[in-house]
Amino acid sequence: MKRCIQLLLLFILATGLMSACQNSGNRDKSADNSTLSIMKEPFGTIDNQEVFLYTLTNKNGIVIKITNYGGIITQIWTPDRNGTPGDIVLGYDSLKSYVENNPYFGAIVGRYANRIAKGQFKLDGKSYQLATNNGNNHLHGGDKGFDKVVWDAREVQDSTSVGLELTYTSQDGEEGYPGTLNTKVTYALSDNDELQTVITSTTDQPCPVNLCNHTYFNLSTADTNVLGHILSIVAAQLTDVDGESIPTGTLPPLAGTPMDFNTPHEIGSRIGDVKGGYDHNYVLDKTPGDLSLAATLLDPKSGREVKIYTTQPGIQFYSGNFLDGSIKGKGGKAYGQHSGLCLETQHFPDSPNHSTFPNTILKPGDVYNEITVYKFGTAN
Repeated sequence: MKRCIQLLLLFILATGLMSACQNSGNRDKSADNSTLSIMKEPFGTIDNQEVFLYTLTNKNGIVIKITNYGGIITQIWTPDRNGTPGDIVLGYDSLKSYVENNPYFGAIVGRYANRIAKGQFKLDGKSYQLATNNGNNHLHGGDKGFDKVVWDAREVQDSTSVGLELTYTSQDGEEGYPGTLNTKVTYALSDNDELQTVITSTTDQPCPVNLCNHTYFNLSTADTNVLGHILSIVAAQLTDVDGESIPTGTLPPLAGTPMDFNTPHEIGSRIGDVKGGYDHNYVLDKTPGDLSLAATLLDPKSGREVKIYTTQPGIQFYSGNFLDGSIKGKGGKAYGQHSGLCLETQHFPDSPNHSTFPNTILKPGDVYNEITVYKFGTAN
């Protein structure tokens, strides 16, 4: 009997040690992967298609939420100079709100971001007519652009980043565009507090392509507008536009004008001198295709800062001029004028009708490939 008891005690001890070792091993494995994570949850349905919300998190508390409806970034949480996290983008709490009334909050817009005059262009001797969904002009892909479709989603992760890969096939003739366009958007968050977006497309017919993300930023969780934010844009020229925001074809210099952000200054300091507010494409001082700094946005109150790097030749600065308080966003908050701002990395508006602008015609066998990086941080 005594021998049986001893054997039983040894068995219990060995089992306990084995369990502890297993738990220790599990903890070690979890610790190895704890700096980067991704979580998937239901976000609703549209047209009998399931929509999901994906949460990306890194070791420094950066949290980014993305839905595969429209490729929309719904939330970006970053700490202020005191380490207090806050959501720095405009948006909604539900899929229903994004579907019913979304001024492109956080979305991927295309096939052609920005405007095409009268929705018309010629390509290889043939004329094309697109939807005129912005007065007389075509805007952000038309009546049902890439911001209003459900993308296929795949979670991706490696040793340096965690992310979401979204794919969508736009069929020949969709919204009036020629060719079948296959597009992939990859969002990747790193422990270096960088969100990288990579957009690639291929086509079976020549077609104009200009894709970008349309996030509205407000780096303060207290201020109701962004007029106190400090902005710099690495650009000495912009694309001059007419009264309908269509380029005239000229690229006037910015020095000495209210449009010049080469020297950082408050957005509100000269906005009164710009009719209607800022909504202009800046010609970046760079070689298209090279990844370089395009803009820096700083909220002096919270200390939050975003640096934007891109391969794109332009960046559209929009100061939220048309927000009028009628939109109720997260938590029912009314978004009034200048509640947020956009810094949309892109090719120039109406490029298909301007041969002197950087080319936006994608041809079979070529790959549209553009990268934008958002570097989050704080400044004293």
